[in-house]
Amino acid sequence: MTKGTFLITGASDGIGAVYADRLARRGHDLILVARRADKLAALAQKLTVETGVCVETMSADLSAPDGLAAVEARLRGDATITGLVNNAGIAGETTLVDADSAYLTGMISLNILAVTRLTAAIAPRLTALGAGTIINMTSVTALMPDGFTTVYPASKAFVLAFTEALQGELGAKGVRVQAVLPGITRTAIWDDAQLAHIPADMVMEVDDMVDAAMAGLDLGETITIPALPDIADLDAYLAARAALRPNLSRNHAAARYTA
Repeated sequence: MTKGTFLITGASDGIGAVYADRLARRGHDLILVARRADKLAALAQKLTVETGVCVETMSADLSAPDGLAAVEARLRGDATITGLVNNAGIAGETTLVDADSAYLTGMISLNILAVTRLTAAIAPRLTALGAGTIINMTSVTALMPDGFTTVYPASKAFVLAFTEALQGELGAKGVRVQAVLPGITRTAIWDDAQLAHIPADMVMEVDDMVDAAMAGLDLGETITIPALPDIADLDAYLAARAALRPNLSRNHAAARYTA
């Protein structure tokens, strides 16, 4: 009996390809989405031979309207799809003052718009089913935007907030929702020259990162930070943030702003 199909974006290599491997070995059929049809086909053949699951591919550019619409339609209409891994994304922008506006538009389209619309496409079915899984790949830069470029961390902060809000909306209805916040991971986003200037103890192998993320999913975590040694640190951060809530909206300005 099938365990349900996962659709994985950005699945041709790196994090997406490892998710495909791990989910296939758990017995899930797969739909792999990326731009490179040849790489998808090679991965699909490998996984089919090694695991026996059904692996389908969709070549689509999620930053383009037609590509995004095609994947949305599949998520809405295919009742066998009970899991979504929103992994596709890009980084690598320059400083904002030197930025290419077209590149930034593409980054926002892929990192934010595609994640939102694909999630919105599958959420009604999963809610009605009372089951299913949505995994959104974000980044530790969402928690420390002042240490990096401007748009990438902001896009990942959106995904983190979006996922937390999703948990509030869908979690009580039986849908598992998870945000995964990798640190520096050895993928194509980082070339060898960049990694050569980063301390080795800051760089995680992609297999280790995905295995930790899957373990976090099994533990029921909404936010998984694979490299974080002590979950109490995340709990303290979330508690401090929650403590602000009662005073974030008041009927008068704080005393420090008044004469």
